[in-house]
Amino acid sequence: MLALIHALGPVFIVLLLGVVLQRLRFPSPDFWPHLERLVYFLLFPAMLIARLATADFTGLDVGRLLLAVLLLILLMLLLTWLLRTWIAADAAAFTSVFQGALRFNTYVALATSAELLGSLGLALAAVIMALMIPLLNLLCVLIFALYAGDQRSSVKTTLLALAKNPLILACLLGLLLNVSGIGLPGWSEPVMELLARAALPLGLLAVGVALNLQALEGAGRPVVASSLLKLLVMPLAAMLISQLLGLDTQAQSVLVLFAAMPTATSAYILARQLGGDAPLMATIITAQTLAAMLTLPLLLYCNQLWFS
Repeated sequence: MLALIHALGPVFIVLLLGVVLQRLRFPSPDFWPHLERLVYFLLFPAMLIARLATADFTGLDVGRLLLAVLLLILLMLLLTWLLRTWIAADAAAFTSVFQGALRFNTYVALATSAELLGSLGLALAAVIMALMIPLLNLLCVLIFALYAGDQRSSVKTTLLALAKNPLILACLLGLLLNVSGIGLPGWSEPVMELLARAALPLGLLAVGVALNLQALEGAGRPVVASSLLKLLVMPLAAMLISQLLGLDTQAQSVLVLFAAMPTATSAYILARQLGGDAPLMATIITAQTLAAMLTLPLLLYCNQLWFS
């Protein structure tokens, strides 16, 4: 347990530093959106390509890992939908609860994967993301279309943006370079490595800056329900599915880690664009991110005991 705290502590300290910088308005409020774009469109894709292009997947059952991801998402989709009338007062609120119950924070997931399992953890995380990101975004868009009125134009725009998602494209390119045997020839590897080193700390700072502590004043049943589903039910389901499918230790660790992640900060943008409950979404994001500082090490410790 102590080893997990030592590994995860720096991740959350850098995240909290982002909260402090946001409160101090340093260097300026206009700086952070530009930084997040830099991380999202350049630094994180470079890191994913660097890790996937040179990763050694020998002995790892990637197909079984992807099957576990698919089963986990379908299970959470069904459970959240069955509980919809209890956890949300209206349709717009349900869309926010749904995003909170299934989506994950990419930056925190990659940072913790790197801290716990190094390059192998990042490679496995990238494989999971290659399926999780498009599938979860597609499901969220469909939920908005069903529960937030006629949003056809917005749905079309969102799906088009999904096809251009730099993280998905980076995962696919990295895997292609790996499978083809090309790897990262010449100076491309050291260049990618330099960019990759900047991705995680800057990404975590951006997460901290995006948190809205004032939003916690509006916490209620939807926030609690969404947080329990995401931070407790989903990781426990991931442990069960991992055991049923017989995943190896590294794969199940990364799967449980992703399942235990707080929801994505970008969920607020989607809620605002597609007619969801954006204030509720902001509350869920902040509550889950702060709560995950306690739940994540506990769940990972339970996972170690379960599979030891």
